[in-house]
Amino acid sequence: MSSPKITALYCRLSRDDNNEGDSNSIVNQKKILEKYAEEKGFLNTKFYVDDGYSGVNFDRPAFENMLADIENRLVAVVITKDLSRLGRNQLHTGLFIEERFPKFDVRYIAINDNIDTLYEASNELMPFKNLFNEWHVRDTSRKIRNVNKAKALRGERLSTRAPYGYYKNPENSNELLIEDETAPIVERIFAMSVAGRGPAQIATQLKEEKILTATAYAYQKYGISHSGLNMEKPYNWCPEAIMMILENPVYLGHTINMRYGTKSYKDKKKFEKPKDEWLVFENTHQAIVTQEVFDIVQEGRKNKRRRNNMGEQNMFSGLVYCADCDKTMVVHRGKSIDPSKQNFTCRTYKKDGKEACSAHYVLEQAIYETVLTSIREITAMARRDPKGFAERIQQRQSKELSAEIKRLEKELSAMKKRNTELDVVFRRMYEDMSLGRVTEEQFRLLSDSYSDEKSELKKAIPQTEELLQSKKDSISDVAKFIELANRFTNLEILTPEILRTFVKKIKIYEKQEKHKRNAKQMIYTEFRYIH
Repeated sequence: MSSPKITALYCRLSRDDNNEGDSNSIVNQKKILEKYAEEKGFLNTKFYVDDGYSGVNFDRPAFENMLADIENRLVAVVITKDLSRLGRNQLHTGLFIEERFPKFDVRYIAINDNIDTLYEASNELMPFKNLFNEWHVRDTSRKIRNVNKAKALRGERLSTRAPYGYYKNPENSNELLIEDETAPIVERIFAMSVAGRGPAQIATQLKEEKILTATAYAYQKYGISHSGLNMEKPYNWCPEAIMMILENPVYLGHTINMRYGTKSYKDKKKFEKPKDEWLVFENTHQAIVTQEVFDIVQEGRKNKRRRNNMGEQNMFSGLVYCADCDKTMVVHRGKSIDPSKQNFTCRTYKKDGKEACSAHYVLEQAIYETVLTSIREITAMARRDPKGFAERIQQRQSKELSAEIKRLEKELSAMKKRNTELDVVFRRMYEDMSLGRVTEEQFRLLSDSYSDEKSELKKAIPQTEELLQSKKDSISDVAKFIELANRFTNLEILTPEILRTFVKKIKIYEKQEKHKRNAKQMIYTEFRYIH
């Protein structure tokens, strides 16, 4: 064994392997490989170690380095403790051992499995062992999913790390406690968003203030590492991190389970599930932001506002609508435009011309003054006579709206019941066909008809749910509005925070006399919580 080429001693350990004790530890693997190489006379040994990497795929840094050395014909032998250390993917592991390694004249040895590609007889059981290794991963993954699902249903948190702004209770790891150092930063992030600043602007602000990123803080405070950790740039906040904070209901004090999933045990890349599949447990820990602030931020996230050429966002962008075509209006601002002449124009008119809609031209200053006056007047009414104010608002709620909500609830219940019935029908039909009670042709004809009905229900149910929710949302929350009116009493100027706290939508009507400068024009302010 005097070859100058490398004897590659490959070690791998995944997080799941840790559950099996010390037998698979990197230290133990190294001892076994080192002893074997010494006893068998293999020289020029080199360790390649992947600690914390799954065996179901081969995207591992040390393995890729070893493969590069193999392709450069620097390696003569690859030795592992057993086949599972090389990989737990039946197809890929077999391809490496039987095709890729031989292509570069590399001998492979799995010590505990008595595999040595130099001797053909030792390889006969290798495909079955690879199959078992993959089955082991599948079975382990299934067990872990079942355990996690049981925990999720009980309301236990599944995440191993506490969200930014919280830390785990040392006496109860399932309980989140507010962290004094980072919770105020989370509050600021939401406040800046309410004030009209986008994720990129917020990230830039935190970076300029040299505030540690969430991953850098967790590493510095608790020694917790993360795939996105970069201690060379510890203040480098990115817009995506800000968006994750702004859209996370955990800051309302809720535990959210089953929000993310993976495609299979082979593909661990996470994806976000539809919201109706989330498990939400409310008020499990102290909230950092209020529901009101969270809702305003989510509304703003739906109407993402672009920065103009002045390097800032217009506070009204995403709120101003044409009263006729119900499309958002376009703002015209700029360094060369006199501030008093900055204006909004109908988007449809600007895009498709006067045949589609009219200009609905309105000065930004007019919107500012009208909306501020409206907020002042209605909040003053709410503070002056809260009981009378509540009675007037509630009288506006029509009997027709209540009747419509009841009708939609009844209709939705019937559709869901029918959808469940169809599932039962399908199962019975399949059993009847399997037992010969109906022919395959009869089964096909019936199943086609029922499939069409089920497909229609699949579309109709979420549409009806959305319509029902919008009707329910239109019911006034007068108490909430009165609370806000008492909180915001200093209304000398209109700030982005005040605007988005009180206003849901601003409708601009066309002038009563077009092309006349002083013609009357209606600006309607639609408030949050009251209708």
